[in-house]
Amino acid sequence: MYLLDDDRIVHIASWHQVGSAEELGQALTVAAFRIPRQKVRPCLVGDGAPWLWNAMQQAFPGAREVLDYYHCSEHIHALAEAQYADDPQKAFLWVEATMARLSYKGEVGAVIGGIKRMHPANNAAKECIRKTANYLSNNKDRFNYHGARRGGYAIGSGGIESANKFICHVRIKRSGAWWLVSNCNNMLKLRCALVNGTFEELFDNRATREKAKRSLRNA
Repeated sequence: MYLLDDDRIVHIASWHQVGSAEELGQALTVAAFRIPRQKVRPCLVGDGAPWLWNAMQQAFPGAREVLDYYHCSEHIHALAEAQYADDPQKAFLWVEATMARLSYKGEVGAVIGGIKRMHPANNAAKECIRKTANYLSNNKDRFNYHGARRGGYAIGSGGIESANKFICHVRIKRSGAWWLVSNCNNMLKLRCALVNGTFEELFDNRATREKAKRSLRNA
């Protein structure tokens, strides 16, 4: 979770756990209370997965939603490579034109219609056309990149991807790492606490809980 303040990006909180979409939604709802809603304009940036939008909407109802520009670009590139495999230059030009129409002109409906009317070059292209058209259709109201830029909103989740690599992958996916989900989540809680500035609070809360348990046993 980040706060964009003019030309600065300020980290507010990170949450990394091996869990369900429901657990993510609950964690985001708790984190949302740290945001002074009367002073900020929440913006939800997602890769297009329905479960992720649902979790974020649960915590921030009514917030602006933006489809991650770079994830969208990956889908467009994949379609171009499948459809124009024999003509890299044509694939490049089609991607450039399509992304310009999506990001600057807001021609989402026209782009979706054009993709659906494509004559697939092969079976792989046919499947890619179907998937890309569905992906864009499912997120058609999240393409106002020009308006997002003008309003100072982010259009990419690069900061989130970077934090995930630093907090999660560096420790959990290092060479030779072995772990159980329960142990993994405990380690991720510690790493998040370090980044969030709540490391001491985490141990203070644990000590308080242990003291309460001992009091109950001795009662």
